[in-house]
Amino acid sequence: MEDLIRAIGFILAAGAVFMAVMALEAWYLHRKNGDTNYRLGETIANLTTGASYKIVDGIAIALFITAFSDMINPYGFGWNPEPSIWAFAILFVLADLCMYFNHLAMHKFRWFWATHVTHHSSEHMNLSTALRQNFLNALNGNWLLMWVPLSLIGFDKDWILIAIETNLLYQFFCHTEAVGRLGWIEKVFNTPSHHRVHHGSNPAQIDRNFGGVFIIWDKLFGTFRDEREAGEIKYGVTRMPAKPLNPFYIQTYELVSIIKDIWKYKDLRILYKHPEWVSEKYKEK
Repeated sequence: MEDLIRAIGFILAAGAVFMAVMALEAWYLHRKNGDTNYRLGETIANLTTGASYKIVDGIAIALFITAFSDMINPYGFGWNPEPSIWAFAILFVLADLCMYFNHLAMHKFRWFWATHVTHHSSEHMNLSTALRQNFLNALNGNWLLMWVPLSLIGFDKDWILIAIETNLLYQFFCHTEAVGRLGWIEKVFNTPSHHRVHHGSNPAQIDRNFGGVFIIWDKLFGTFRDEREAGEIKYGVTRMPAKPLNPFYIQTYELVSIIKDIWKYKDLRILYKHPEWVSEKYKEK
């Protein structure tokens, strides 16, 4: 119960901050360009999906994710460092590395993409886009890619939660067109410039710049693309949802599509192949 109350408190506090910063972004863009870059229907959909996602995510963390972390912690390396700035810094970097691979998996495996596609289905890039999430995200198992390795190393569940939530909070501020390039910061950190590429749907932009806080993982593993080399960015996905303003639809349509494809082709590989595999494999059928 204590974890649940804490999760609800965090959601309310974060929500207030997000709304204030979004209002500031809209004001700035309107003053600069004469356009807030916000569209009412899309913004409502973003806020609605964000609220449903965070409520389910908070409950999942309180009910079983942190409990699972406690359960597997004794079977790992048992480091369990004493609280210190350096210990948290190590955790933060490792959590970001896990976040990179988790994010990569969301794009490469259709089961994970079924929830992540919601986040990419917006045709505009603003801070509300960061909230366009999926309430099923906490239920499809991709959180294991972050929590298992960090728990087995020996980090405390509360530390892990703080590191992950701090990482996600940082990413919120990368969803904007109000910020240009940031000089030397671009070489190490994920920035709005880098993340705009990630949300592009043109070939040069797809599956690029997966980093959460640090962009160095993309440069290390060959998934980096500079915005100056990415061409004109078209936001969204190659197959846009039929009802992009319907909060429930944009959170479930890809899962329904997976079920239909499995039923039609009787092929369970659809679950772990990349999102376009069905159209490539069965294009003649």
